[in-house]
Amino acid sequence: MPTTIDPAAEAPAQATAPAETPAEALRPHAETAYAAELAALAAADDRPRPARWRLSPWAVATYLLGGALPDGTVITPKYVGPRRIVEVAVTTLATDRALLLLGVPGTAKTWVSEHLAAAVSGDSTLLVQGTAGTPEEAIRYGWNYARLLAEGPSRGALVPSPVMRAMAEGMTARVEELTRIPADVQDTLITILSEKTLPIPELGEEVQAVRGFNLIATANDRDRGVNELSSALRRRFNTVVLPLPASLEDEVDIVARRVTELGRSLELPEVPSGSAEIRRVVTVFRELRDGVTADGRTKVKSPSGSLSTAEAISVVTSGLALAAHFGDGVLRPGDVASGLLGAVVRDPAADRLVWHEYLESVVRERDDWKDFYRSCRAAEQR
Repeated sequence: MPTTIDPAAEAPAQATAPAETPAEALRPHAETAYAAELAALAAADDRPRPARWRLSPWAVATYLLGGALPDGTVITPKYVGPRRIVEVAVTTLATDRALLLLGVPGTAKTWVSEHLAAAVSGDSTLLVQGTAGTPEEAIRYGWNYARLLAEGPSRGALVPSPVMRAMAEGMTARVEELTRIPADVQDTLITILSEKTLPIPELGEEVQAVRGFNLIATANDRDRGVNELSSALRRRFNTVVLPLPASLEDEVDIVARRVTELGRSLELPEVPSGSAEIRRVVTVFRELRDGVTADGRTKVKSPSGSLSTAEAISVVTSGLALAAHFGDGVLRPGDVASGLLGAVVRDPAADRLVWHEYLESVVRERDDWKDFYRSCRAAEQR
């Protein structure tokens, strides 16, 4: 019978503890950036918590969706969308079933995954980033080859993956872009998720997951370079689909919140100075994405890109930087026009025509968008 081992027992120190976050990290991990909110929730949380969870399922959902605590502490929303989606995701993790967050690009899959792990385990860094070159070792384990050559297969030579560490410590592991990982590597998760065991045949041993272990994966089945999940692996996940923002107001709110957070870290102007341009950028994205204007009267062609909320955030943040460093600090149409052109025109031949037609048939006809139209036309001609 295989021996159960703790892979952290003899692993190098750097493999067993997340690196400290620098004092001025450009993007702190969720558990660092929102440490005060997590602490306030933990102090006020008197509901039952699953084994090794930092918060109860109710508190985890409150952390993601926002709310006010009895002591007056305001919890900011991390996800703007249907409450039931978050509740199903949290409940899935509480039942020891792996969670697959599925959606088109820009639907906050990675963001939700990170915040779920931070709220449940207090550590969102046990991460496997999926790419076409992700090896099996990234999910299972690898070897310190210097020690392997000197000692042969041993516990000391074994280098645990983030998934193995999460199993041994009862934590939440994350696998980003699961469908970008080659199919044969994806399937190494089957035994982990069904048997909650990771065999180490070289040592005649195994790692058994302790209570609290779970896995959150994200996937996008519309992007290029996608590897379909096998039916066997899909059955091991409960799939939650994250939709695009339901309304213009929701998407404007999401963009404004994220741009405020990013702008604060970059010392850029406050978002209220550019609220009108944020609404225009989001409106353009939604109309081109949906193939019809907001009033439903005019059909428009859609470009090849996804025009996601995340791209809208990038366009506005870039515009704010231009306004701050080369303008008067107020976000104006000229600051977002070039970024908007770059986001829409991915295929120079087809998308440029789509963008030009949209400007002439929709933007030009809006009386209160004249300055926006002129800026976009000027960006086209550069």
